[in-house]
Amino acid sequence: MDDSDPFIAPHRLPTPARPLLGLTILVVEDSLYACDAMRLLCLRSGARIRRADCLASARRHLQIYRPSAIVVDLGLPDGSGLELISELSRATPRVAAILGMSGDDFAEDAARAAGADGFLAKPVTSLLTFQRTILTLLPEERRPAGPWRVQDDEISPDPLTYRDDMAHVADVLADAEDERVLDYVAQFVGSIARCASDTALADAAERLARARNEGRPAAPLAAHVAGLVQQRLQQREAI
Repeated sequence: MDDSDPFIAPHRLPTPARPLLGLTILVVEDSLYACDAMRLLCLRSGARIRRADCLASARRHLQIYRPSAIVVDLGLPDGSGLELISELSRATPRVAAILGMSGDDFAEDAARAAGADGFLAKPVTSLLTFQRTILTLLPEERRPAGPWRVQDDEISPDPLTYRDDMAHVADVLADAEDERVLDYVAQFVGSIARCASDTALADAAERLARARNEGRPAAPLAAHVAGLVQQRLQQREAI
């Protein structure tokens, strides 16, 4: 199935108010909080969203249909999103718009080197930035006729999805049998904590990542991250 077909029904053609109407965007993202932000951005823009939470799931999706655009987070539980971006950039037929997404420094350069057409820096909350980034990468026939209605609104993901992400981290830490899992935990927690402006947790995750990169003992730092995660799970509402 090709969701990027230009010969779509007239009622699904883009409009100035909903400039991404008729598009299907595949979001490859393991964080429910970050994915809820993307869901709201797509909803407000008229786009249909599909979600994959890992590389394997994304590849299964892509065996069935070709989206109009794909947004790939670079840090995924079963590998780097750069692998998928590289595969997609060489594929025929090619997805029209391939975007990397991350909150890490220098991630944009890595995504573009792998073959991404564009990049979204986390946290992705600006409706205008999201729409403009997607539209500039699409073929002319998939853009709304004339200027679209500029809406520089900020979206706010459901705070309960942040708590769900915390529950996921707690489960990963509880089942961890290999210290390499801490690399994924540090990346995942740091990314979503920055998106949610949870400074204390973001700083703790950064210290854990630095210790792992430098080969220093990480168990006390991992325990501190786990404690902060449990605090957030015990709160009635996520930060």
